[in-house]
Amino acid sequence: MVTETTVEEAAGAAHGAGSAGMPQLDFSTFPNQIFWLAVTLVVIYFVMTRISLPRIGGVLAERKGVITNDLETAEKLKQKAVLAEAAYNDALARARVEAAKIVGQARADIQKDLDKATAKADAKIAAKVVESEKRINEIRAGALEAVTAVAKNTAKELVSALGGKADAASVNAAVSARLKG
Repeated sequence: MVTETTVEEAAGAAHGAGSAGMPQLDFSTFPNQIFWLAVTLVVIYFVMTRISLPRIGGVLAERKGVITNDLETAEKLKQKAVLAEAAYNDALARARVEAAKIVGQARADIQKDLDKATAKADAKIAAKVVESEKRINEIRAGALEAVTAVAKNTAKELVSALGGKADAASVNAAVSARLKG
């Protein structure tokens, strides 16, 4: 009998092991699997809603704030560039008016002394005109340098604000090309 029982147990064990197949597909373990699936999904839900999603929302809100601030800064820099250009045009106009006054005054003085020294007066006029043009060119160069510097800074800030990396050489080349037309 001992051998019969052992053979029957071995046959039953072999039969049970062969028919069971994959444990996930065994209908007798479905309630247990469904329970643990529900527990896992609830845990994932709470982890996502309490930890992950608030952090992601905070990061998105912070990025939106940074982008908004960068755009506002870019707009302010653009306004400064417009003001610098207006100051440049104003300084240029004042320099022209001043140059015209200097030339007019020089011509009036020369007209009085024209009979005495015509050649000397012509030399003075030429010298004053050269001086006036030199001053105008100096003012123009100074204003152009200021506008160029503001344009380069603005371009660099805009590229940085839009998420790019701008090296000084590419910014200088782009601004120079744009100023040339």
